[in-house]
Amino acid sequence: MTTRTRLLITAALVCHVLVAPQLVTSQLLPSKQPENSPSSSRVNRPTVPVTIVADRQEKDGAVYKLRGNIKIDYGVYTFSGDEGTYNSNTGDVFAEGHLVLEGGPNDEHIEATRGTYNIENETGRFEHVTGSVGLKVRKGRRPILTGDNPFFFTGRVVEKKGPDHYLVIDGAVTTCELPRPKWQFYSHNVNVEIGGNATIYSTNFRVEGIPVLYLPFATHPVQREPRQSGFLIPNVGRSSTRGFTLGESFFWAITRSMDLHAGAEYFSRRGWAPDLEFRARPTESSFVDLTVFTVLDRGVNGVKQGGTEAHLNSEDQFAQHLRGVANIDYLTAYVFRLAFSDVFTQAVNSEVKSAALVSDTAGNLFLNATTRRYQDFQSSTNPRAVVNILHAPGFELTGIDRQLGNLPFHGTLDASAEGLSRSEQNFSTAPLLGRFDLNPAASLPLLFKGWSLRPELSLRDTVYTQQLVPSSSIAPDIGTAISNTLNRKSLEGSIELRPPALDRIFDHEFLGRKWKHVVEPRIIYDYVTGVENFPHILRFDDRDILSDTNEVEYALVNRFYAKRTSSDSDECGTQGMPALLVGAAPPPTHIPWERTGRIAEQPCPKQPTTREVVTWELIQKYFLDPTFGGSLVPGRRNVFTSTVDLTGIAFLTEPRHLSPLISKLRVSTGPRNDLEWDLDYDFQFGRVNTSTVLFNHHIGLFTLGAGNAFLHVPGAISSTGQAPKDIKFNQYRAVLGYGSLNKRGFSGAFDLGLDSRLDRVQYGSAQLAYNWDCCGVNVEYRRFSLAQVRKENQFRFTFALANIGAFGNLRRGERLF
Repeated sequence: MTTRTRLLITAALVCHVLVAPQLVTSQLLPSKQPENSPSSSRVNRPTVPVTIVADRQEKDGAVYKLRGNIKIDYGVYTFSGDEGTYNSNTGDVFAEGHLVLEGGPNDEHIEATRGTYNIENETGRFEHVTGSVGLKVRKGRRPILTGDNPFFFTGRVVEKKGPDHYLVIDGAVTTCELPRPKWQFYSHNVNVEIGGNATIYSTNFRVEGIPVLYLPFATHPVQREPRQSGFLIPNVGRSSTRGFTLGESFFWAITRSMDLHAGAEYFSRRGWAPDLEFRARPTESSFVDLTVFTVLDRGVNGVKQGGTEAHLNSEDQFAQHLRGVANIDYLTAYVFRLAFSDVFTQAVNSEVKSAALVSDTAGNLFLNATTRRYQDFQSSTNPRAVVNILHAPGFELTGIDRQLGNLPFHGTLDASAEGLSRSEQNFSTAPLLGRFDLNPAASLPLLFKGWSLRPELSLRDTVYTQQLVPSSSIAPDIGTAISNTLNRKSLEGSIELRPPALDRIFDHEFLGRKWKHVVEPRIIYDYVTGVENFPHILRFDDRDILSDTNEVEYALVNRFYAKRTSSDSDECGTQGMPALLVGAAPPPTHIPWERTGRIAEQPCPKQPTTREVVTWELIQKYFLDPTFGGSLVPGRRNVFTSTVDLTGIAFLTEPRHLSPLISKLRVSTGPRNDLEWDLDYDFQFGRVNTSTVLFNHHIGLFTLGAGNAFLHVPGAISSTGQAPKDIKFNQYRAVLGYGSLNKRGFSGAFDLGLDSRLDRVQYGSAQLAYNWDCCGVNVEYRRFSLAQVRKENQFRFTFALANIGAFGNLRRGERLF
């Protein structure tokens, strides 16, 4: 024992032999030898404190002989076993019998029958090993996840080459918990770099011990935030129209904030289908997401349906009040989307919308530089039947409603200057025409004993550099656009009256709550004059459908509120499948590729003490001028500002005083159930023009949804001497699900879309899933029946390995859950 190393012994010291029935603890503190000490070149002293614990210890010079429950703590590592030796000069440890090495910044855990280890160099060799990285192993209890990418390994021999480097010989790696993993990669040689990758050479992939796939080379990410370039697992599938599919893709981690995923699928009956996705997150407030999908179609029966669809979504915050957004879609042909889109709502959408803007929101004025493009494909077989509307880069200025100085008046402003063009079959405007619009407004809000009165006056002046010469025929021909300046001027006056709300609080409780009923009436009178050239105005957007009107709108809103009589909060339980909905999209995320959190991690939303359970609004208009200043054309579907503010149905095909009655009902008794019913009833024809019912309910792990969409559009005269033909539409939708995305065990869902007028199931899908602790299987069947373009049966599956990837062709964004 030297003066430079102090040995503290808690038992009696007899010569160099330590024998005691109790546990013996020794501690070696790091030496402080001067650099020129003669012994410093010969003896490797520990650089961190070393604590030795054992039932029995013997010391022979620098060598400790340990027996019974040995434990050596050094730094963040712990070495334990049944018996072994420790050399305090070299740092070498030998142990056998239940050898365990654990600790480190990555929570490494190794169990072996015997092994040697050097605590200074952190190198060693172990035999008959099982180990893990990224978990804290607790005896008799489930391990605690400490990393984003944990994994397990076994081996006949494991050599630790350095602090973060392991070599596994004749072993396997997996993300499944041992000793009975569901899958493993078996190999003679596995090179593991903690914080990097596990490189596997000449491996065979086994499921439940059965070899299913041979790979000459594979990598398993081991870092906490795994981003590694390389080829992904191939995907396979089958479709009745595409045939057998086989695909491969490559992931390129360009930088920490940028990556590219590119690949291609081969459809045995149709041809090649390349696709890519580029993602970038340069700053916390900016992102770019570009996706491209193409099919090089060989055609079916001589008919080719291939094409390309691309989508760009990006955003950036340039300064505190300056923001840029771009949402751009590109589609070569609607038949391509109809034939190859795997999402039903996207496949039947004939519109393509693109917009980009830079917005300055400083102060009370909003200044936007915008450009937009709109396409509506009106036929899946005629490529010329497309409506194209372009808004070239222009400017929009909007002022929020605010008080004008010390005056009692309020004012707003809306102005724009932009270039426009429109083209469709047999009609087109100039490649670029100008439209300049100015619309200031002033109002006087008045309040008196609960009554609200708001008179408003606005002026509008719009200049077009082209105008329309309408067709003289009854058939809905648009006419001809000529280069002749048109100036539309209008004066609008309106009065909004809101009487005091009527309310009643019911004395008796119902369902453990007290109830309150509130009735809110309102009346709005609107008068517009000066639009004498409505037939000559070209149509681009809602700025162009202003017409003379003299009308009264009256509405009644009923609200039922429920207040809990107890302090207990609403118990909403686990929400199984939040994305499985009827008539609504799943909750959006700010960044396109971000996913919502795991269901188990989503807390029950905090509910207010008082909740609006029922809302029922009734609205109707009475037109004092049934011809709208002569703008209405009998036999056509006329669309004016007065009607689009009321309903989306073009109900004006002839002069009339009374509009349909609009009913909007919503019932929501909790945070995870919702019922909506929107109804338009036309008293003039004694029928329902449109009815939409949507119901969604989540009960624990069960998800229910149903919906009905009914439409009866008044017909328009398509040719002289032909009676108008109404358009009818009636579809049903239902969803049912049990489980969740991350639930262990069984989960399943189905989705069905039925067209009752065609007596056809347009879309149907069923998905079954079974998840283990480290992998999961998803199987899905889909059926498309879209007009004469697509009658397809798809069989899709995916076998997902935790922190590895997925094998199959069922993409995450296309699943039911």
